[in-house]
Amino acid sequence: MPLDREKLLAARLHAVRVRPYLADALFALHIVEDRSVPTMAVDAHWRCYVSPGFVARMPVEELAGVWVHEVAHLLRDHHVRGERYAHEHEAYGPGERLRQNIAADFEINDDIYGDGLPRPAGAAVPAMLGLSDGLLMEEYLGLASLSGAADLSWLDCGSGADGYARPWELGPGGADGLSRQQRDAVRFRVAEAIRGRPGSAPQGWRRWAEQAFHPPQPWRQLLGAAVRSAVSVPGTGGDHTYRRPSRRSASLPGVLLPSLRRTPPRVCVVIDTSASVSDAELGSALLEVAAIVRAVGGRRDLVSVISCDAAARVAVPICRAEGIELVGGGGTDLRAGFARALRTAPRPDAIVVFTDAQTPWPAEAPSCRTVVGLFPRPPRADDEEDPGYVPAPPEWARVVTIG
Repeated sequence: MPLDREKLLAARLHAVRVRPYLADALFALHIVEDRSVPTMAVDAHWRCYVSPGFVARMPVEELAGVWVHEVAHLLRDHHVRGERYAHEHEAYGPGERLRQNIAADFEINDDIYGDGLPRPAGAAVPAMLGLSDGLLMEEYLGLASLSGAADLSWLDCGSGADGYARPWELGPGGADGLSRQQRDAVRFRVAEAIRGRPGSAPQGWRRWAEQAFHPPQPWRQLLGAAVRSAVSVPGTGGDHTYRRPSRRSASLPGVLLPSLRRTPPRVCVVIDTSASVSDAELGSALLEVAAIVRAVGGRRDLVSVISCDAAARVAVPICRAEGIELVGGGGTDLRAGFARALRTAPRPDAIVVFTDAQTPWPAEAPSCRTVVGLFPRPPRADDEEDPGYVPAPPEWARVVTIG
């Protein structure tokens, strides 16, 4: 049978009506009809694969709940977390894929239904195995073997739920997928919508909104202090004005002395967009750009952003931090980013760099203060003689480890 697209879109509209804070994410999904999909599934690039038979036999209200279920996998980054879990525990294969999918469902199904979204029959919930609500996917994987959920062998929410590619998926080169910057922008807008409507979202969503881009760790305060220190050194942003005469003029009759007016500093942000920097780390960098704008009095014209992998892109003036298009994905050479920042006119008073440090650095300190927001990496064998070598920024940079 053909896909009843009108019914499917009506279900999405119902989901938006009862969960308005998820509207940006729900409308960002691109529908792909595919009869080989068991029900509905998503991939990491925000495509939603739909079985026509599944849509035909589901009531609209329950279908709306499936919309919310699938988009929750993507908002909570289950594909990245699933890949990380598999790597850390060497857990691969179809059985592990199913375990991760079930654990991811346990995380989201305990609080997305109700209030206009009836829970479909057979939906995986923690009570099936006698587990408590409110835990994360990784916690459920650590608590139970999930072998008691054998009747869920049909479950398949796609690679967006666990990081395992499916035969029906179009892959990273397929049409209509979202870039990683677009995906982070959607997450940012949904998190802002949840925080802007206190009390209207379940606890699980509120927790996600607070932690998705703002982990409760001291690095945010440390980074803010480092940036303020970099832009407030003597001589930064100073200028003389006669609009308000200096108080010293009173000691020199007939002489009008100018006062020193402090102007906000100019900041150039260089963001490492190489393939080794994750989507979540780029999202953190974009939120820090917004914080830097607030630190200079909201003057967006004083903050510019440079994307840099092996080459530096054009310095982009700030309009909205979440709307910045970060370009890259190759190797890394931040020397090009520093050179581009120092060619910016007027020259910046401070350079803020977000990177994992796996890059060559300028041989000499730049002419302005530098702050590095460092995405940490474990020791790894490199081209260095020391097998525990960890790439590190130079001593002339003020370094704050993020996360």
